[in-house]
Amino acid sequence: MKLTIATRGSKLALWQAEWVKSKLEKLGHEIDLKIVTTTGDKILDKPLAEIGGKGLFIKEVEEALLKGDAQIAVHSLKDFPTQYETDHFTLAAIPVREAVEDVFLSENFETLAELPHNAVVGTSSIRRAMQLKAFRDDLVITDLRGNVDTRINKLKDGKYDAIILAHAGVKRLGLLKSVKYFEVLDTDIMIPAMGQGALGIETINDPKVIEAVKPLNDFRTQICVTIERDFVDTLNLGCHAPVGVYAKIMADDSIKIKAALLKDDKMIKKEVVISFDEWENAGKEFAKEFM
Repeated sequence: MKLTIATRGSKLALWQAEWVKSKLEKLGHEIDLKIVTTTGDKILDKPLAEIGGKGLFIKEVEEALLKGDAQIAVHSLKDFPTQYETDHFTLAAIPVREAVEDVFLSENFETLAELPHNAVVGTSSIRRAMQLKAFRDDLVITDLRGNVDTRINKLKDGKYDAIILAHAGVKRLGLLKSVKYFEVLDTDIMIPAMGQGALGIETINDPKVIEAVKPLNDFRTQICVTIERDFVDTLNLGCHAPVGVYAKIMADDSIKIKAALLKDDKMIKKEVVISFDEWENAGKEFAKEFM
């Protein structure tokens, strides 16, 4: 089957699209890429929350699908809204998840704990800022926009003492060794965003296209990110909200869910362990504990 993937032009977005392209080609499909420049890529001088959140990376890509220029879009699932236009699109596959954690990067300091008093830490995420302040309230949190390599270059230019990024993106681009020090942050300190480390393959509502990408779906990853997305959706929060949530299937097939949420200027943090057969409503039920 001949298919076109719509993708943003950043190095990470292209890596993700190329990865899906290679998997689909191995299944016998003929795949092209169409690069789309989004509003989120154009406006780099303002915080995401101020200009409309991570949905700005999605809109123009979906328009390419509506116009018929492409049939598939590949997203970082943490950027993909829980509410989307299901009349025209479907989240057809979620491949096996990459590293879920956030990563600390610095040219001068080995770990987050070793940062000096009033150190400047760059992040564009209010979720990360919330948890950084809970861990070290002396830190100066400064907005950091741009693609992964752009953010790392800003760190190297000395504009920040450290920056926090998603481990998966830095790992996929092979950039961990480009910075002198990095520390993978334990999820007890920094709970990830919903869907972090996972890709979401969105397609037009065409049964043949959906069937073509279905083999890329990983059921255990789908379970975990569904719990996380249901949690955020039940609380009526967006991708850019101050919330972290992480579901993990344990060795005994129980599922541990942990979440952190900023409510009335106070961070609430909880975790729960459920049996595997309770997963379908777990995100919604856990969300009620934060209402």
